[in-house]
This record gives sequence, C-alpha cells and structure tokens, in this order.
Amino acid sequence: MQKVKYNRAIIYWLLSGVFLILAMVIIGGITRLTGSGLSIVEWNVISGTLPPLSEAAWVRAFEQYKQFPEYQKLNFGMNLEGFKQIFWWEYLHRLLGRMIGIVFIVPFLYFLLKKQLTGWLFKRLLFILLLGAAQGIMGWVMVKSGLSENPHVSHYRLAAHFCLALALIGVILWTIDDLTSSGQPRHTPVRLRRLSKIVLAAILLQVIFGAFVAGLKAGFSYNTYPLMNGEFFPSHLKGYLAWSEVLNNGAAVQFIHRWLGVLLLLLIFFFWHSSRGQHLVYATQLILLLILITALVQFGLGIVTLLFAVPVSLGVLHQVVAVVLFSLAVMAVHRLSAGSSVSV
Repeated sequence: MQKVKYNRAIIYWLLSGVFLILAMVIIGGITRLTGSGLSIVEWNVISGTLPPLSEAAWVRAFEQYKQFPEYQKLNFGMNLEGFKQIFWWEYLHRLLGRMIGIVFIVPFLYFLLKKQLTGWLFKRLLFILLLGAAQGIMGWVMVKSGLSENPHVSHYRLAAHFCLALALIGVILWTIDDLTSSGQPRHTPVRLRRLSKIVLAAILLQVIFGAFVAGLKAGFSYNTYPLMNGEFFPSHLKGYLAWSEVLNNGAAVQFIHRWLGVLLLLLIFFFWHSSRGQHLVYATQLILLLILITALVQFGLGIVTLLFAVPVSLGVLHQVVAVVLFSLAVMAVHRLSAGSSVSV
C-alpha cells in the first residue's frame, strides 16, 4: 500500500488532544479525591458553561446541592464557602470537557472542508468524536449514580469513565502512529507481538481494578504493605465473603489490585527480556524499555500512595502514570504489529 502524506497540522492537533485528555484525567482525579464530583447536580451542556456569577446564583446552586443525600448524609452543616471549594473542581472538570469537544470538533470541520480527511482517516476521526461524546455522557451517568440515597459514585461507572478516557488516548495515539509510520510491513516475532497484546490487556485489567479501589475508597484502609494489617488477606472476611460480593468489597478489591500489580510487573519484565536480542528498531526498543521503567515507577508509587493513605498529590500522580503506562503499551502493540493497520 502506498503511503499517503498527511498535513502535519493534523498530527499536532491530535497530540494536543492527548495532552488535553491527560489534563482532564488529572483534574478528574483531584475532583474525586477532594470529594467534589457531586457538587454540581445538573448537566446543562450550554447554560452550565458559566459558573454562578452573583451571590444569589451561588446561594441557588448551594440550595440545589442541599437537596441531595451527599449534603444530607456526608456534608451536613457545610457552609457556602465550603461548597464553593468543591464546586470549582467539578466545574473545571466539566469546563475542560467542553473545551476538549471544541478543540476536536472545530479543527475536524476545518480539515474536512479542506478535503484533508479522506478514507480511513475520516472514519477513524469520526470514531474518536463518537468516543468523546460517549465519554461526556458516561461522566454524567457516573455522577448521577451518586445523586441517590447512597451518595457514592458507582465504582463500575467510574471504571467505565476512566476506560473511555484511555480508549480515546489509545485510539488517538494509534492514529498518530498510523500517520507517521512508513507503511512498510514490520517483521517481528509472532511471540513478541502476542506478548505485547497480553501486556496491554493486563495493564487495562489492573487499571480497572485501580478504578474499583478508587470508587470503593479502598485505598484508605489497610495502609500497610506487603501484608494487610499483618495478614496476607483480612481474616474477618474469610468464610463470609461470597464470590458474588468480591467486586463490591473494598478489602477484596484492594487485595486483588495489590497482587495483580506484582504479576503485571513480572509479566512486563518478561516481555522486555524477551525483546532483547531481537532486531527491533531503536524507537521500538526504547518504548519497551520505557514500559519497564514506568511499570517499576508505578509499582513503587502505588506502595507509597497506599502507605500514606492516598494523599491527593500521590493519588493523582498514580493515576497519571497509569495513563502513561497504558499509552506506551498501545504504542508497543502498534509498532510490533506485522504492518501498519489503517482500519477503524
């Protein structure tokens, strides 16, 4: 297949999207860890762009918040100043989401009118736009799960929200690699290609359990390592925890997340070791090495975050490094592919 040259501005545009989504992940992490995610109880795509601009508007927003269980059960007695503090993080999170939508849609329409988006690229970018829309909808579905008698966001919906963010980043990076690759078949060992896909799947599984830990606030208990308060597994759960309850139990989910991390680190080391001696281009070798280094950093950071009972800074950093690790794994899968795929 003949390689088609594309406008480099398209690549820069897509890269800017990756960094904006990463910023969204950072603010989203701060929003979650500061307990700010349920402070805005409506989803107004247009009118919600502006924050309250007068004292009366602030009072109205606060009175709306008071009607929901989070205030009544968790934050009863909070004053207006306290409400403003949690409001701003959620507002910034939603505002950045709107900005990302504009940053994607406006250049998309511009490049489309200039006839620079054709064939597979048009379909891929349309898919990215649909993913972005799904991410916005899932964000509200996630928030809505906490506007109930149980004022806690569903950890399943939190995981889905985070995975959609990763999917966006992954598809964008895959597209960038398609645009910048030579288009020539890459002859890499089948075993190494399969390993790269297994590593990516394992990272995604660990990320999902990390989101479960966050959603269940499981990181605030059992803040010892490697044992859980002196035990391999909490003894009070033995014999009482049914298999159907495992994914809803914070202690059990934290236990799985701990040991999945160990297995993932061993798998990544095996993946990197298997690549040694193979005739890979330097850029691919560097990505595989960076995966190993990032996994080591993430493993150590996870332990430190746990020992310090999840301070906001470490919790957010742990989440960001997870995104970086996932991104590197996506790039590794692409570069170890037999050829440059251009399918959606």
